[in-house]
This record gives sequence, structure tokens and C-alpha cells, in this order.
Amino acid sequence: MPIARKDEILSVEDYLKGEETSEIKHEYVDGHAYAMAGASPNHNMIAVNVVSEFRAHLKNSSCRPFASDIKVKTPVGSYRYPDVLVVCDDDFIDGGYVTQTPTIIVEVISKSTRKTDEQIKRMEYINIPTLKEYVIIEQDYVDVAVFRKSDDWRPTNYFLGDDIHFESIDLTLSVEEIYRSVQNDDMAEFLEKKKKEAEQ
Repeated sequence: MPIARKDEILSVEDYLKGEETSEIKHEYVDGHAYAMAGASPNHNMIAVNVVSEFRAHLKNSSCRPFASDIKVKTPVGSYRYPDVLVVCDDDFIDGGYVTQTPTIIVEVISKSTRKTDEQIKRMEYINIPTLKEYVIIEQDYVDVAVFRKSDDWRPTNYFLGDDIHFESIDLTLSVEEIYRSVQNDDMAEFLEKKKKEAEQ
């Protein structure tokens, strides 16, 4: 895609045109395109678990879940690729690959992306008028933070053994289901404990 030099500004039009043919996804921020790194197996498994549960729950509704290939245009003019999002009004722009009206956004994070997802993206996302919930899921350990518009965007954290009610789509999921088949120390310890309890 046409990436501008450091001192040049890439137009939105050139960015969007480049994304149509690029083999690597880029996010667009302040006139520059930034390549997105590949995702780990844990990252992918969490995203698959979440979008699968969302899809099953929403199959008879007007809301549709998407995983990583739909861009969100934020109020500051950035274009982001959330790991999972739900759109309830089919308001797609720029050839159908961009939405400005997500209902819920989910990001799966790691140590390297934590600052961006918890600070920069969070501030962009919570200023989207239609957004009701922003969800941050850690992949290296078990911790799910849900920011709700109905709670003034204060975070509520959930851990193994907890259930989460996603108000925006009226779905309750266990933290265990979100982390199903994910390999990290928290899940290994949790599953070993469950195994021992079942053997008693």
C-alpha cells in the first residue's frame, strides 16, 4: 500500500485504497498507516471464542458480529481494526468495510499492546456515540475488563469463576468460556483444580 514517508501525510483515500489490496492490515492514525503485527494462538483462540458466542446468540437478531476485518472509524478520524465488534444497524461506509456505529468492541491484548488498547484506543472508542461497551481481554493471564457507557465507562474486572453480562447485546458468558482452549498459567491452574475436584 502507499505508505507515506515519516514527514508526509497519507490521505484517507490513499489509505483505504491501499488496504483493499494490502496483504497486511494497517490502522490509520494522524495521517499515517501502521502495520498490525500477527496474533498469537491465544489471541486468536480468545477472539474465536468470543465471536462464536456472539454469533450464536445474535443469529436471529438485527445485530451482526465481525472479527478483525471490519474497520471502525473513530470520532478523531482514526481507522481501527478491533478483534471483535458488533454492529446493529448495517451503517457501513467506504465500500462496506468500515463502520462508525459499533455497539460493542472487544480487544484482546498483550504486554506489547496494553498501553494502546487501555489508553489511546479506549479514549477513541468511548467517544463513539453508538458504543455501549468496550471489552479488554488479557491473553497472557485471565482478566476481562468491561467498560460500560451505563456506568460512566468505569471498568469492571472479571476472573475465572465469574459470569459477565454484556448489556449491549443481552448475553451472559462465563470467563471460562471466553478462555476455553487458551494456554496460560491461570487456565492451567484452574483446569487442574477442576480436575481434582471432579476426582474427589
